[in-house]
Amino acid sequence: MTDLVWLVPLLPLIGFIINGLGFGKISKNTAAIIGCGSVFLSLIIVAGIFYEDLGRGGEAVQKTYFTWITAGNLSIDFSLLIDRLSIVMMLIVTGVGLLIHIYSVGYMHNDVGFGKFFAYMNLFMFSMLVLVLGANYVMLFIGWEGVGLCSYLLIGFWYKNREYTAAANKAFIMNRIGDLGFLLGLFLIFKTFGTSDFQRVFSSVQSFSSGDITITLITLFLFIGAMGKSAQIPLFTWLPDAMAGPTPVSALIHAATMVTAGIYMIARSNIMYALAPSTSEFVAVVGALTALMAGFIALTQTDIKKVLAYSTVSQLGYMFVALGLTAYSSAMFHVMTHAFFKALLFLGAGSVIHALSGEQNMRKMGGLRKHLPITFITMAIATLAIVGFPPFAGFFSKDEILTAAYSHSMFLFVILSLTSVLTVLYMFRFFFLTFFGEFRGTKYQIDHIHESPKSMTLPLLILMVLSAVGGGLGIPEALGGKHFLSEYFNHVFGGNTRIQSHEVSHFFEYGLMIISMVLIILIYQFTKQRYDKKVIGKSVEELKMSLWYKLSLNKFYVDELYDKIIVKPLNGMSNFFFNSIEKKVIDGAVNGSGQTVYFLSSMLKSLQSGNIGFYVLMMVIGIVAILFFSLINTITL
Repeated sequence: MTDLVWLVPLLPLIGFIINGLGFGKISKNTAAIIGCGSVFLSLIIVAGIFYEDLGRGGEAVQKTYFTWITAGNLSIDFSLLIDRLSIVMMLIVTGVGLLIHIYSVGYMHNDVGFGKFFAYMNLFMFSMLVLVLGANYVMLFIGWEGVGLCSYLLIGFWYKNREYTAAANKAFIMNRIGDLGFLLGLFLIFKTFGTSDFQRVFSSVQSFSSGDITITLITLFLFIGAMGKSAQIPLFTWLPDAMAGPTPVSALIHAATMVTAGIYMIARSNIMYALAPSTSEFVAVVGALTALMAGFIALTQTDIKKVLAYSTVSQLGYMFVALGLTAYSSAMFHVMTHAFFKALLFLGAGSVIHALSGEQNMRKMGGLRKHLPITFITMAIATLAIVGFPPFAGFFSKDEILTAAYSHSMFLFVILSLTSVLTVLYMFRFFFLTFFGEFRGTKYQIDHIHESPKSMTLPLLILMVLSAVGGGLGIPEALGGKHFLSEYFNHVFGGNTRIQSHEVSHFFEYGLMIISMVLIILIYQFTKQRYDKKVIGKSVEELKMSLWYKLSLNKFYVDELYDKIIVKPLNGMSNFFFNSIEKKVIDGAVNGSGQTVYFLSSMLKSLQSGNIGFYVLMMVIGIVAILFFSLINTITL
């Protein structure tokens, strides 16, 4: 199957071409079969590659198909790298991506842009697979830009709504800011190593000493790119606004794949980050602060998808902390479990929105467990997984990151522990507001409420199983398990998967697990008592809001701050240049030259009077002038 790896990204690309060119000409069923079928075939090939890799023992394979770019001494090949990191990412992208494609068949069935939607989804799958399979930084960057383009197309899919197109523009622009950092890092890699090929770069970088300024700059620039793509402070505000897109888009791009591109890129560059301790510390601190801030904001959001969006930002912060601690396998473990339960949460939210005719305000929901039993049970498992309740997937991956943080920095451990408490609070609030209490919506909604079709509930059930048992791939030794993923990734990360300042005992791990479970149970009781009601709280106008509540509700005024210190000054500067420079100087020069020519021509035109006597007079004056200047010239000589 390794020889067929080129088909993995090619099949979704073919699906994009057929659905794109055939939009409006082929039926919805045909478009769905092509869109889902192409991803399914890619998944089959990836599963075969995974099976072959187990037999091969983890040896990396690089397939070079042709030389893509040649300029002087620089040569860039179109090459695909098959190793255990790219295999796991391919399994996540194609596996979760296929379930989201199937879900989309039911969710988007009545949309007039059905075929176009699947074309965009297939293009996204192609770009993401190029990103994870590329054997050099240039191919990674091509896929990186491709998923950015697809996010723009999918977020603004319902383009007639100006708010949605504004959200798409915001995502595209903020990602370009991060991409500038990526490009600077890529240029510095070319300058330093003369190549962008992963294997050649990573073999050459081993000759550098730890803390080398060049490696530090490269890793810092690459991290700036990751901050944009994976929504870290200060480039995180685009992701919650991106919820404007259809719910399957939120699940695919902002839970399972695109936002983890930054995680993958740093994990892929692990050798360089291991030699740049200052950058790694910076990555960990930014990740911790992002996790805490986003978790705090999620506490007061009322839009069901916005809560999950800020939750995604917070969980990405966890992953960056793990990367900053060089706990690369822990980060990838959480990438995998997060893909399961967050995709399930988004798709479950889509099922709720579908049942309530587009309603997204949780204050207008409630009591849905009676009407949406499948959605309810799957969302219950997903909620338990994300809050880290054993034995669900999030319990193992989150505790592993917390243990790594404790072994390295008490500051990071405290921040992540507080974030874990916030996660339990906002997720149980989310769960009770949606499914418990009495229904708070309209009579029309309650009369038309219904469970989603099988095309939507089947992916929910599969993701529920994965969210429940996915943590089994990383059972810690303290529980008598064998961490499969840690051993599996050993070939990629070279055993440098965790830096520990002091050994963590099993006693600490047991204590952490017990405290986590007790806190989850206590918070469950607290949120049930507070939100399992017919009427939820008072209106915002009646509340005497505290400072912290206002900060959370208004998302720490980050967008307002950007508007004040960036957008308005730029608009003011552009208005100044437009009115003073563009109009008065540039336009003035252009218009002035035209007016000057017009004035001179009008003066000359007045000489063309048509009077023969005037023409004779001017001729005589001309002759006299010629004779006069000829005489003067003769006397001078």
